[in-house]
Amino acid sequence: EIMATGKVEMRYGQLQMISPEVEIVARQNGLHSGRIVPIYPATEGLSSRLLRYAVFTALKACGAELEEIIPADIRERQKLLPRAVAIREMHFPTSWDQVQKARRSLAFEELLLLQLGLLYGREEGDGISHHPDGELVARFLAQLPFALTGAQRKALAEIARDMEDNRPMNRLLQGDVGSGKTVVAAYALVKAVENGYQGVVMVPTEILAEQHYLSLCRLLKPIGIEVALLTGSMTGKVKEGVRERIEGGEAHVVVGTHAVIQEGVGFANLGVVIIDEQHRFGVSQRSSLLKKGETCDLLVMTATPIPRTLALVFYSDLDITVLDELPPGRKPVQTYWVSEKTANRVYAFLRREIREGRQAYIVCPLVEESDKLQVQAATELAAYLQEVVFPDLKLGLLHGRLPLDEKEKVMEEFRGGGIDILVATTVIEVGVDVPNASVMVIENAERFGLAQLHQLRGRVGRGEYQSYCILLGSPSTEEGRQRLKVMTQVTDGFRLAEIDLKMRGPGEFFGTRQSGFPEFKVANLADDIALVPQARREALHILNRDPHLTDPAHSGLRHSLVRRFGQNWWERKA
Repeated sequence: EIMATGKVEMRYGQLQMISPEVEIVARQNGLHSGRIVPIYPATEGLSSRLLRYAVFTALKACGAELEEIIPADIRERQKLLPRAVAIREMHFPTSWDQVQKARRSLAFEELLLLQLGLLYGREEGDGISHHPDGELVARFLAQLPFALTGAQRKALAEIARDMEDNRPMNRLLQGDVGSGKTVVAAYALVKAVENGYQGVVMVPTEILAEQHYLSLCRLLKPIGIEVALLTGSMTGKVKEGVRERIEGGEAHVVVGTHAVIQEGVGFANLGVVIIDEQHRFGVSQRSSLLKKGETCDLLVMTATPIPRTLALVFYSDLDITVLDELPPGRKPVQTYWVSEKTANRVYAFLRREIREGRQAYIVCPLVEESDKLQVQAATELAAYLQEVVFPDLKLGLLHGRLPLDEKEKVMEEFRGGGIDILVATTVIEVGVDVPNASVMVIENAERFGLAQLHQLRGRVGRGEYQSYCILLGSPSTEEGRQRLKVMTQVTDGFRLAEIDLKMRGPGEFFGTRQSGFPEFKVANLADDIALVPQARREALHILNRDPHLTDPAHSGLRHSLVRRFGQNWWERKA
């Protein structure tokens, strides 16, 4: 007997199969038929059949030698298959029930390793115990030009409690755009400086570093705190000067990109580390920065809210503070999606708002992978708008390639009301706060993701006036249309984050290329979220008994962590 496998079609009145795979049926199940057969993605010259045979041969030759990673007591508690059995059953299952058990076992292994990676080396004692708030903190709070919200006051109390305790702070600060995360982070920096320590803020891009630097200068310089900026693109001489100020302790607060974790950067007395995570730094970069000081306090901030499920997985080593309250008197921003064909009507609306004394932003299209092209697009758009559409108004231009002093000059003029319309790239995503700006127009809005659109929208609605966000765009895909529609319906960043996760999936949400976290091969957060607390409990149980994983029963875990996060990470944490 033979077994034929392929696509069956009706042709000329009878069933036919074009180029089927054929296998002689033996008494036992064959490799390619008569069983649950794995289908592998084929490519030219490498068929699914050939891959199936190669995997089968490899498992037969080496399957018994696969290293067991999870200790036997955990496998028994969690009802997991031995690793070799799980891998064999994933490829060549004996039943559908075994497929599910194998998938669950391997998913649990991945989640356990991630939790161990996050929790391993976490400091639990002998941290810096700061004094209660003194005169410097009082001066900082007194000079703020606004009253803190209840959520901000609660966040300050949580951070104060952490920093005054002898265990190092490990906290995630979550909040919607406009909820006042910068002030909360600045409080932690002031508290550290008041106690004789330095603070560092690490952000993923130079543009963000500059924005945070300017924001912190405005908040901290009036009370005598020196802020320094350190980025990779600085000239060697400038960099050297900044490094000397950091090492000598003259710079109380340092803002920078990954340049702050490089070998040549040393701190006089680092006490608090703030990471503006934006899903771009992984566990290894985090630990590199923490090692610059002795048992530093850690505060991680996110630009937009992270869905609860992802926070559970990727930030389970951190206590979570949520800023879920906007300053009083703010009205929700009204968002509209219109076609580019109606741009003239939109510009007429802008003109009416400016006549009322308001100001506006126009964000030029995102040009993927090319900062240079984006700058060019912004420059051309600003010239067109100034010459053709708004010749009687004052327009300003802001983009990432402007020197820092020029950026600050443009922003100061806009803040002071000297510029009516600011044409900008996404450089205005963070740290720009002009209460009089009431309109945000985003050109080619379909090119932006939900989180970025929400970040940009957060630049308006910061004063007492009704504000508007107008999305100009004609998406060619259903997903693009859905994204812009959602923006017009939802203003809450936490709800938007959950919708974004559903629309894109966890890998896309974090941006796998830049997430800093290892990708899952088997685990799926949509299906396996219930395994996360179990994996965390087991990870804590392991590390409580064996903090450095020296027990022979944990050698498989140790080897896997080194493979996953790198030998350098392991040595820094050990």
